[in-house]
Amino acid sequence: MKKNASPAVPELPPEVRPGQSIELLKQLHILTREGKLNQDSRRKLKQVYHLFQFIEKLLLELPESPQGPTLADHGAGKSYLGFIIYDLFFKALGQGTIYGIETRSELVESSRQLAKRLGFERMLFLNLSVAESTQSTELPEQIDMVTALHACDTATDDAIAFGLQKKARYMVLVPCCQAELARALNQSKALNLQRTPLAELWRHPLHTREMGSQLTNVLRCLYLESQGYSVTVTELVGWEHSMKNELILAKYTGQKKRSARERLEALLTEFGLTALAEARYPAR
Repeated sequence: MKKNASPAVPELPPEVRPGQSIELLKQLHILTREGKLNQDSRRKLKQVYHLFQFIEKLLLELPESPQGPTLADHGAGKSYLGFIIYDLFFKALGQGTIYGIETRSELVESSRQLAKRLGFERMLFLNLSVAESTQSTELPEQIDMVTALHACDTATDDAIAFGLQKKARYMVLVPCCQAELARALNQSKALNLQRTPLAELWRHPLHTREMGSQLTNVLRCLYLESQGYSVTVTELVGWEHSMKNELILAKYTGQKKRSARERLEALLTEFGLTALAEARYPAR
């Protein structure tokens, strides 16, 4: 008498990492119910995995502690990144906590419910802005790693301020929609055109936006270096996956670079942006 054959296990797409929770990927709508990937999900998964490679390397460099590593993910959204990091690293580690920080209450609640269903007990979700989280008692005084994936406009600056206050060992930032400096450049455009030929770099509106975006990230890197971080800037993924692909990796060394502060202040003066110095780049 023949035994009943076990139901065939559907073959997973090759992009899915070994050990990855299939239920998680389905709940995040990365995999379909049949375990398939569509083109949009494939791009999203590739981007998150690529970023995880950088983060995993840094997490492995952290010194051991009784409570394990702590990570704050700012502008978490649906917490794709936080869930993937927990599933591939924190779950097997058996210790450590991920804090997902997001302003949209419905996304915070759905992430809480998903973490509960999956048994991801050391994932906590807070309905706060990045700026509010700096003062929140719901977070520990020290955070090992700060991530901000596509935190829009000044939210990346707030994430940096959070990381500095929490004495973060690492910051992993993918800036997005850097508009603040572009607005400031636009306001003083006429004056700067008279003052320096460099203003031709942002005379046209498209160039103003691009120049503002580039300059914002340059100033952020100098600020981090002035606060004791070594900084690496690289691409997150190829251009075909995202136009917002600049990845800033900052590692705390404790060696504050005075030259970085001097260059930061010189650039602010040259571009007529000194009014932003105290708010965005305060000396500490």
